[in-house]
Amino acid sequence: MAQLKISNEWWTAPTEAQNGNTILVTGRRNLDEVKATGKFIYRIEVTWTYEPDAKGMPSYKTSLLMEQVREALETCFSKDPVAVNTGIYTGDGERNWVFYTRSLHIFQRKFNEALAQFEALPLSFYAEEDPDWEEYAELLKTEITEGID
Repeated sequence: MAQLKISNEWWTAPTEAQNGNTILVTGRRNLDEVKATGKFIYRIEVTWTYEPDAKGMPSYKTSLLMEQVREALETCFSKDPVAVNTGIYTGDGERNWVFYTRSLHIFQRKFNEALAQFEALPLSFYAEEDPDWEEYAELLKTEITEGID
């Protein structure tokens, strides 16, 4: 069986929260092959609430830790692609990672393994079936493509 090719192309664009704070939206491109398998039907949103600065962004120290967590998760799921991170939203006191997965149970186990090296983090989780990748379609609408070569 051929290995599933998961794009590692990302883009980032600013958007605005209702209160005017900037939210940085980072999305992963070219996931049609993953979506087309029909196997990644569960969407999981992982939210990290943090103490924001005046513009709603995390402190430097917190942002470094968030990057370490992102790298640990990326390493875990690239080795065993039971889930794919499709988007990251940062701003207004929250970082939200969006994953699509084949199995909620296996995602939970792999997620915990990936983050075992870290002390307890202020994370909350939300999951639902999203076989049509509706959230991902909305995410793609925020990419800025005009004026980019």
